[in-house]
Amino acid sequence: MMAITRKKVLKKITFLFIILLLLSNLSCSVFQTMSNIGRLKFKLGNVSNFTLSGITVSNKSRLADFNALDLLKLSSSFAQRNFPVSFTLNVEAVNPNDGTGGYPSTNATLKSFAWRLILDNKETVTGNIAQPVTVPGTGQAAIIPLQVNMNLISFFKEKGYESLINLALNLGGKGGSASQITLYAKPVISTMLGDLSYPQELKIIDYEFTK
Repeated sequence: MMAITRKKVLKKITFLFIILLLLSNLSCSVFQTMSNIGRLKFKLGNVSNFTLSGITVSNKSRLADFNALDLLKLSSSFAQRNFPVSFTLNVEAVNPNDGTGGYPSTNATLKSFAWRLILDNKETVTGNIAQPVTVPGTGQAAIIPLQVNMNLISFFKEKGYESLINLALNLGGKGGSASQITLYAKPVISTMLGDLSYPQELKIIDYEFTK
């Protein structure tokens, strides 16, 4: 009778040990996954769909590329102190949780991406993503499109007509880039354990990923 009881106790201890071992491994896996998700990397990509006062500038590189009607519209807008630009700033995101290191590949879902935009060393507009964005656990860059709208004159009152047009061309014209933009963003990532918010803003630029 005593031997049977001891066998039962040993079986229970063995069972509990296995459960604790599995939980420990699961805990390590969850921790590693959470840690990797928290190390998402970001970089500014290209600027697309750029318009100035409703005029597409993606096929233009200098003031002479605008036709007479375009120039009439631009000069009228400038005279009214209303020089609206609209464009998409494409942010590249890389998810390091790609399945290497013995842990499963896990997608990361950006629930929020509150941002503020610095243009030509001047703080301008703020915004957020319109809907959640999934960054797949493949190690390849995913695109987070940010819609930006502003009146250039509101932020660059000191610049003249041609200077503002050149600024627009440098951003969204032929051969344009995001080199004059710095983005500050605070991502919030949806996880199995709840939302994971970055403790502080990330500085995102165009020539390297965040570290």
